[in-house]
Amino acid sequence: MSNESVKTFGLETPNYVGFANLPNQVHRKSVKKGFEFTLMVVGESGLGKSTLVNSLFLTDLYPDRKIPDVVDKVKQTVGLEASTVEIEERGVKLRLTVVDTPGFGDAIDNSDSFKAIIQYIDDQFERFLRDESGLNRRNIMDNRVHCCFYFISPFGHGLKPLDIELMKQLHNKVNIVPVIAKADCLTKKEILRLKKRVLEEIETNGIKIYPLPDCDSDEDEEYKEQVRQLKEAVPFAVCGSNTFLEARGRKVRGRLYPWGVVEVENPEHCDFIKLRTMLITHMQDLQEVTQDVHYENYRSERLAKGAPPPKRTLASSDDKTLSQNDKDKILQEKEAELRRMQEMLAKMQAQMQQQPL
Repeated sequence: MSNESVKTFGLETPNYVGFANLPNQVHRKSVKKGFEFTLMVVGESGLGKSTLVNSLFLTDLYPDRKIPDVVDKVKQTVGLEASTVEIEERGVKLRLTVVDTPGFGDAIDNSDSFKAIIQYIDDQFERFLRDESGLNRRNIMDNRVHCCFYFISPFGHGLKPLDIELMKQLHNKVNIVPVIAKADCLTKKEILRLKKRVLEEIETNGIKIYPLPDCDSDEDEEYKEQVRQLKEAVPFAVCGSNTFLEARGRKVRGRLYPWGVVEVENPEHCDFIKLRTMLITHMQDLQEVTQDVHYENYRSERLAKGAPPPKRTLASSDDKTLSQNDKDKILQEKEAELRRMQEMLAKMQAQMQQQPL
């Protein structure tokens, strides 16, 4: 490059190198790749978990769901249903997976009802660890549970023994966000009283819920105020609805009662907007805490036991890659072939040296 061209560039962009464009590169790459997020919803039947999730993401995650009757509920055990949907908004794609837990808390004896939930979370950690230890690490799909909405019944006087036990089992494995369901059943005073009681029981039992990160000093005042309000709203008292109603001359999503309309997206009526704001604005932080804290804890415990990650097998229905034994066999065959080629090359060189010039 000539000195004239360098001077020209310098005149066009004085005191500017160009690395200020790096965030734009990261942004373009992230948007092209898309984002993955897994949300688990845990709570008794009838608390409006499915309705709330559909309200949060403006989609129908359960189009073919059948509601079991009383006879089926008696026989039902805790199962897990993972529903995945691709959501696109202004060119940004989100692969959202919602893991529901139908049957939780419905049995007479619920002492073992949380085992399936714990097992599912551990299985996703194990799957990620196995993929991370494999050869094809570039296209790992992250199915780890990044956040758990734990639904608390509004009809009790705080947490039930089952709630306390399960949250104790979960808090070291996943980010727990406590949610008081069907808040439209309570008055404002009752909601404040229940929130205070739930927080006291969480602290008394040593349960760790997802802590909203503190704001840096250089953040703007509007964001600081938003985070402060979100922290004060925990546990979030919410209600969901996918029905549009007419209220004060405008269409709103809400529930119609003889005494009026409960607007889902009205901060005066419930914490729905605050819950959605928390989830969207802290989605990246929820993923980072899952990676840096919960997954690292699992990985450390797993490696401390000295047992290697389970080998992939061709028999697994969700895995089309080769097993470790097959990979080792292929590598050995390639090494043997390389040795044969080297031997042939050495023979040819020896023959060429023996031939007279």
